[in-house]
Amino acid sequence: MSKLAKTFQDLHSSTSLLVLPNAWDAGSARLFENTGAKAIATTSAGVAWALGYLDGNVVPVDKLAAVVASITRVIEVPLTVDIEAGYTDEPKKIDDTLKPILDAGAVGINIEDGEGSPDLLVRKIEQARKTANSAGVKLFINARTDVYLNGLGTSESQRDETISRAALYRGAGADGLFVPGLCESAAIKTIASEVKMPLNVMAWPDLPSASELSKVGVHRLSSGAAIAQVLWNHAEELAKSFLKTGDSGIVLKNAMGYSKLQSLFE
Repeated sequence: MSKLAKTFQDLHSSTSLLVLPNAWDAGSARLFENTGAKAIATTSAGVAWALGYLDGNVVPVDKLAAVVASITRVIEVPLTVDIEAGYTDEPKKIDDTLKPILDAGAVGINIEDGEGSPDLLVRKIEQARKTANSAGVKLFINARTDVYLNGLGTSESQRDETISRAALYRGAGADGLFVPGLCESAAIKTIASEVKMPLNVMAWPDLPSASELSKVGVHRLSSGAAIAQVLWNHAEELAKSFLKTGDSGIVLKNAMGYSKLQSLFE
């Protein structure tokens, strides 16, 4: 197992909550590493928008792999990549998606069921594990289930369905479970205790504090697309004001220093 892969595996077994700010390009990844991130995760939405694509399983794999390679070139911590639903509905073609991502240096992935069936994701995870093993990579596969995100059923049925899917995904070779939209403490605690693998949740309105998440069994907390969304909004506001007034102060206020930015990439 490579040093980065082992480090990433170990971060999920630590008693400390693994907090991941999600990056969308090499610059944001390097910036987050410099602020103290122990690993970097990508946001599929942020990457898609930065490349000029819709979020939702449409980014060309070669463009995603190029982003991954650009990130691993400038960081020294592990990188995990959101590959959405694998950019294919055919499990055997996961190899075509995953191999370029592994070649570019990723040691972890997120792969989701989305609106697809749990059985389909099971087969994708099985194929992803085979592909990674053949490449000699101890890949951390984070299986994302969108039961809560898609509002499937009642709160009780969502909890039970999540636990049921987690067992299927773990049996297929997943190392962790990602449940975006899950934010109620009691449900988090129950799911964390039942799934028998590290639980990952995403920044969400009314999500408990990091210390509370640790207490109820969460191992990993992701920012998702939130940081990218905030920055897109701020960039839009700055551009609007600058276009309207031409006031230099608008775009210079609170700017990070040129020399500091340069130093990130020395």
